[in-house]
Amino acid sequence: MSGLYIHIPFCASRCIYCGFYSTVPAKKKDERLSVEEQYVNALCHEMELRERDDYDMTGERTTLSTIYFGGGTPSQLSFQSLRKIFQTIDKVFHIGLERDEDSNTCKTATPMEITMECNPDDVTEEFAQNLRSLPINRVSMGAQTFSDDRLKFLHRRHTADEVETAVERLRDVDIKNISVDLMFGFPNETLAEWEDDIERLIALDIEHISAYSLMYEEGTPLYRLLQAGKVKEMDDELYRQMYDTLIDRLTEAGYEQYEISNFAKLKAQSSNLKLQTSMFNVQSPNFKVQSPFRSQHNSSYWHNVPYIGIGASAHSYGNGRRSWNVSDTKAYIAAIQENILPSEEEIIDADTHYNDMIMTALRTCEGIDLTNLSAEHRTYLMHLAQPLQEQGLLIENNGWLRLTRNGIYVSDSVMSDLMKV
Repeated sequence: MSGLYIHIPFCASRCIYCGFYSTVPAKKKDERLSVEEQYVNALCHEMELRERDDYDMTGERTTLSTIYFGGGTPSQLSFQSLRKIFQTIDKVFHIGLERDEDSNTCKTATPMEITMECNPDDVTEEFAQNLRSLPINRVSMGAQTFSDDRLKFLHRRHTADEVETAVERLRDVDIKNISVDLMFGFPNETLAEWEDDIERLIALDIEHISAYSLMYEEGTPLYRLLQAGKVKEMDDELYRQMYDTLIDRLTEAGYEQYEISNFAKLKAQSSNLKLQTSMFNVQSPNFKVQSPFRSQHNSSYWHNVPYIGIGASAHSYGNGRRSWNVSDTKAYIAAIQENILPSEEEIIDADTHYNDMIMTALRTCEGIDLTNLSAEHRTYLMHLAQPLQEQGLLIENNGWLRLTRNGIYVSDSVMSDLMKV
């Protein structure tokens, strides 16, 4: 089983914090449509080329477990482009698209999570209705904040009210799994303002929340503002207060924290379950209590599941290899037109695989399954972990090593200490 990731690099405008590969459209409409058509044709042809070379890198036909449209802004694609991509996915991966003409709905023969990232202002009534005729059953939206002033600072296109309108429109077309991204740590943001954002989000009663601190990535306009002294990063104490508030309030509202930045709504809301929904609050969490709304696709990245990346800058992983496509739309299209896969590849040796596990599995509430490590790497890890356990940053329980709540505040440092160099 593998996850399929489709990268759509197009954005109507570029946010000042974004470090992902994306492009802004040409000024003329016919030029924009031409680039979209060429890119979608290339996406579809790449799938066909990779089928020739065996997607899962094992010589066996790949069975998809999830599909994820990321970007960029996938909701910038036309409905016709999206239908063409799904038709090709069905042709290559045999997902069994089943269309009901009477209800104008579509699904796959075997149920699977199919996610599309959307910008809130793209979710018009027409867009929402078009989703009904696609097999998409999960939508991820970047709200980032419910302050219009902060949205303008980020150069986001939508307003705070449009987030709520988008959720209503998605509910109207029976999208039952909605995820919303939220950011904290804006320049001059107060704890009270952050609490207001959390409450606005909880009021939407959505199934999944991803929350991140504002990052100053090198090369972004936001980073240049920081370097010029025009903005300041929040101090560590305020960061901790904001993150504590996030965990405590979402736990109280019935969300399970299953990864450092990700929270999924629990169907059961008893007080006993609420006590166990934060991954850092208890000595021995009840892992049998899991939300059905965890992001299955993103979980594959954290749990060593193979995945296939299609499109410019997309990454693939499987069978001890990792590859990545060129981060250039024109170069990507040109190579695919020549029947060439524009990617580089690396072989993942045992030490690299160990380091990957430290960086991914340790982010989750389960942590690292020590039985998945070789005897050598297990001994190495537990030797390095001992002083961190004594400091209360890590805990080992029933063969799993995971972060404590105190550990997450210095998780980058903890992971660095556990790496094999």
